[in-house]
Amino acid sequence: MIKRTQSLGFLTIKAPRVKRTIGMASVAAISPTHAASHDPNTLQEMVDDADVDELTEEDPITLDPTQDPHLPPHLREISSLASWQVSTSKPNCGIDALLSHSPSQFWQSDGPQPHLLTIHFCKLVKIVKMRVYLDFSLDESYTPTRMSFWGGTGHHDLLPFAEWRGEEPRGWVDVDLDGVGVGGKAELRAFIVQVRVLENHQNGKDTHVRGVQIFAKDEREVPWQGMGWEAEIGGWGGRGGGKRASGEGDDVDEDHGVEEPPEWPEWMGEPEIR
Repeated sequence: MIKRTQSLGFLTIKAPRVKRTIGMASVAAISPTHAASHDPNTLQEMVDDADVDELTEEDPITLDPTQDPHLPPHLREISSLASWQVSTSKPNCGIDALLSHSPSQFWQSDGPQPHLLTIHFCKLVKIVKMRVYLDFSLDESYTPTRMSFWGGTGHHDLLPFAEWRGEEPRGWVDVDLDGVGVGGKAELRAFIVQVRVLENHQNGKDTHVRGVQIFAKDEREVPWQGMGWEAEIGGWGGRGGGKRASGEGDDVDEDHGVEEPPEWPEWMGEPEIR
């Protein structure tokens, strides 16, 4: 990275050519016209008066999928069902950083290409969406420009199902699953998914990946399914055909004349492996 250095006597400021994130705004390179003053207040004014790139105003401050309004409904992020392994990593830049939901943390490799990220699920999963978070504005030559994606039941039968190529990506990159499943469905059934980083920008050696998320359809049942509620209350939840006659003492919906399902606490739902 090329840096411009400006001296303020007792203080030296290095202004990178790429924009750095400060809070939720991206601050442009510092103007040399402001470097003459030693007043700390002037330095704060330099930050306050800096031009803000409009594209940076929508940069996520978290990669938590529950906070993403752009995700389709009825999807469940299943990273907690898998064990994650990388081929190499720098200290403090391993799996914990990759799964931190913070765009400021990342997995950084530390070895020869290809760089491998292996995701091993404890059961057969049906993956309907997969995405990788990259940021060229922060990573430059560490940014992947070519990745391949492999899946299978074990390390012995991994097969490629998608490949991605791009230049200067910034944000979520969706993995193409069209035609992967049986009958041409966009659905991958696998125990193991492997991401292989094959090339980086400007032939960079090591890579930065700031997030990987895998989604399946949310098919978790509500606790009262299978207890007879569907038949008793006239197809509530999409099943059953009869209606229960209301009587004295029943909890009755005045608008529809059927009994409302109970409000069950969250802890009574399907257990999750974390």
